[in-house]
Amino acid sequence: MIPAAFEYVAPASVEEALAALAEHGDEAKIIAGGQSLLPVLRMRLNAPEWVIDLGRIESLRGVRDAGDHLAVGAMTTHHDVGKDALVHEHALLVSKAISHLADAQVRHRGTFGGALAHADPAGDLGAPVLALDATMVVQGPGGTREVAAADFFVDLFETAISDDEILVEVRVPKHTGWGASYEKFVRIAHQWPIVAVAAAVRMDGDRIAEARVGLTNMGSTPLRATAVEEALVGQPATTDAVRQAATHAADGANPPTDLNGSAEYRNHLATVLTARAVLAAAGRDAT
Repeated sequence: MIPAAFEYVAPASVEEALAALAEHGDEAKIIAGGQSLLPVLRMRLNAPEWVIDLGRIESLRGVRDAGDHLAVGAMTTHHDVGKDALVHEHALLVSKAISHLADAQVRHRGTFGGALAHADPAGDLGAPVLALDATMVVQGPGGTREVAAADFFVDLFETAISDDEILVEVRVPKHTGWGASYEKFVRIAHQWPIVAVAAAVRMDGDRIAEARVGLTNMGSTPLRATAVEEALVGQPATTDAVRQAATHAADGANPPTDLNGSAEYRNHLATVLTARAVLAAAGRDAT
């Protein structure tokens, strides 16, 4: 289908974008890479009168070392984040997840911040940034504010970003030296995951000193498998120990039932994929 007619503006700064958003209010939609919004417009599931394109705002692009964390501009493409040397060194889990995200075309057009702001619980970035305790920086008329990833994802396609705000940066704490893995289960390549698990592990010899585990498509938002994380601390990175901890993967989850599988099936997948992801992140054979 062809989208309904709309007016288009491409501000050169965040301030100009915020001014346009304030002027047009509910009649406007923000577009970043467009990989989520454009299909919605083409199917006429939404028909804004104004589209505000952030593509010309160069200050929203790039990855920089900010001391104890990496600062990722919201308009940085998935491809650029995934291939960035700093991300690979200090936030390997993000690199691993992006390697599974859609296909090369989407990764070259889609943006890191745009995907997070879209807040699809089946999206591949929510679980990794949640697991790594990232912080979202949003800017509005009153300036910037920080929102912890744990508070950012509110509900299905809903975040803590107010109607008059824009996500400008994602701050990812450094997890240098941690192993990482993103295990994604799909029926066909490049599909949204039926379930996926993001795991980062810090080893101390043969034992797991710390673990971070995030779940994709196990509820209306990305979830943190805290029971698994707690059960893994101090455990040897053996198949039996990790599988035992992974039995808690679905604790507190509320997965959907749809054509791809029932809630019970997803609970089972979460357990299996969590064990695989943790073992791989710990450098062990997951078979």
